[in-house]
Amino acid sequence: MSDVRTYIQSGNLVFSSEDPSGAKMALEKSLEDYAGKAVGVMLRSAQEMQDVLNANPFQEANPSKIGVLFLNDAPPRDTVLIAKGRADEEIVLGAREVYIHFPSGMGRTKLRLPVMSEGTVRNVNTIGTLVKMATDT
Repeated sequence: MSDVRTYIQSGNLVFSSEDPSGAKMALEKSLEDYAGKAVGVMLRSAQEMQDVLNANPFQEANPSKIGVLFLNDAPPRDTVLIAKGRADEEIVLGAREVYIHFPSGMGRTKLRLPVMSEGTVRNVNTIGTLVKMATDT
C-alpha cells in the first residue's frame, strides 16, 4: 500500500495498491491483531465509489440524509421486507450496497436491517469526499 490517507475517525482509509485483495487481507490481519477479534474491511476502488454516487436513487435529497450501507456481497433480496423500526426511511438495494434515505435524519432513526451487522454506513457527503481524495493526484 502507498499514498495512505485517512478521513475522519470512522475507519475511512484511502490508499493505492497494485494488489487490492492482498491489501484487504493485510488490513484485516492488522486490525484483528490490534482489536483482538476479527474486524471486517469494505474495500472499493475510486471508480466503484464514484459508481455508488452515480447510482444513488435519492439524488434530489439532502446528501447528509442519505446513507449507503457498504457490504462485501450483494444484499439479501428480502432486506427491505424484513426491515425493523422503519418510519419514513426509504430503502433501495444496490449491487453491494443498500441505499437509505433518512428524511428525519440518521441520528433519529430506529431502522434496523439484519444485514447492517455485515457492513458499514457512510453518508453521501463522506463518499464524495473519499472519491475526491482517491482521484486527486
